[in-house]
Amino acid sequence: MVKYFFLVVAVLLIQGLVVYPTLLKLFSGLSPLMFLRKIRDVQLFAFSTASSNATLPVTIETCEHRMGVDNKIASFTLPLGATLNMDGTAIMQGVATVFIAQVFGIELSIMDYATVVVTATLASIGTAGVPGVGLIMLAMVLNQVGLPVEGIALIIGVDRMLDMIRTAVNVTGDAVGTVIIAKSEGEFNQDTFNNSQAGKAAQSFEDQVLNSK
Repeated sequence: MVKYFFLVVAVLLIQGLVVYPTLLKLFSGLSPLMFLRKIRDVQLFAFSTASSNATLPVTIETCEHRMGVDNKIASFTLPLGATLNMDGTAIMQGVATVFIAQVFGIELSIMDYATVVVTATLASIGTAGVPGVGLIMLAMVLNQVGLPVEGIALIIGVDRMLDMIRTAVNVTGDAVGTVIIAKSEGEFNQDTFNNSQAGKAAQSFEDQVLNSK
């Protein structure tokens, strides 16, 4: 169980801190460090709520006002990504399937592994952006390779923490895709992205208004 937990965490961190920033640099030429600095609040909110849908307003606000993405791009790609882009969930489902197979002493063939990859990807696309739904979709993956669904009970105890981490990874992927698309379509303000203070002034003004009330 400890190996399963830390393996999922390690792969999620690689996806969120290595794969996504690399894609951002390759396809947009923007600074991954600046991106990670600005997406931090979104990641923290996603981690605390474990819900891509609940984080959506924060993600849109950050992409528009802190990263320079035009509203017509952000308002389309981010809600779409919150529904379809569940890389963190796909990672968990793949590792969980192999873990459950090992616990029950069931050998998986190469074809079974290929089935797990395809099914986990498709299942993650259909997963709602709310806490805990990944485990429900995991049942479909297990059925495809003939594994007992009751094996899900083995990982329920640690899944809440993993759910929080993979949600942070999911929203990071949504933001990366949005920035890349906005940059390619010319709907992107690079001066805003490069300004580390962009968006903070507006937020401070909103806080002052709220506090005055």
